[in-house]
Amino acid sequence: MKLKNKVAIVTGGASGIGRALAETYNREGAKVMIVDLPNSEGQEVVKLLNEKNPQTAKFYPVDITKENEVEKLVVQVTKDFEKIDILHNNAGIGMEHTNIEEMDTALFDNIINVNLKGSFLCTKAIVPIMKKARDGVILFTGSTGAIRPRDGLSIYNASKGGLIAFSKTISLELASYGIRVNCVNPSATDTKMLTPTQRKEFIKNIPLGKIADPGDIAETALFLVSNEASMITGIDIEVDGGRCV
Repeated sequence: MKLKNKVAIVTGGASGIGRALAETYNREGAKVMIVDLPNSEGQEVVKLLNEKNPQTAKFYPVDITKENEVEKLVVQVTKDFEKIDILHNNAGIGMEHTNIEEMDTALFDNIINVNLKGSFLCTKAIVPIMKKARDGVILFTGSTGAIRPRDGLSIYNASKGGLIAFSKTISLELASYGIRVNCVNPSATDTKMLTPTQRKEFIKNIPLGKIADPGDIAETALFLVSNEASMITGIDIEVDGGRCV
């Protein structure tokens, strides 16, 4: 087991890529803390994981855009499991194709708050714990939209571009504490965030000719958070079927 005795937090872990991450990390021995907005899906994932591996998963309903809720989360996780080895900042929201002149500040604020600010708040709260342990891994779910943007998705692409820059910067800040920081960039992935129209449009530009499965992202993430990647920090890696070539 690649993550035996590890404790991992996965934000946005109730569905899509987040659920695949939670299942994969748990399969490899980690105790998984699923963080998401209050919903039944999170409880269902936890029930499934605990049926396979008893007492190894918990669900924490948290709005990661609110600093006080994130701080309470970290206190509770350390109380319940004594440590945090892995933080996967995965929570995010997408957007419909929208021209810049049609966008409003509410859309901008919502996407930036969830995709960028939420990851910042979670990272800020957990770094002191990892610094004290002089060990830990922080991983971000970015997007190929930050590397090869498509039109009409400017705010979403900007939020993911910010994540990549943020992850690279803090990888330098935290390296001397033994903390690794990386980013995995999916292309179009088979989740409920992807609309039928987007699916048809996106697949045209993927050389392998298929949409990614959430498990494809999870397996790449597993490598990056495991000891097999002990010399890898400050990178962003595309899981994109060749789209960014």
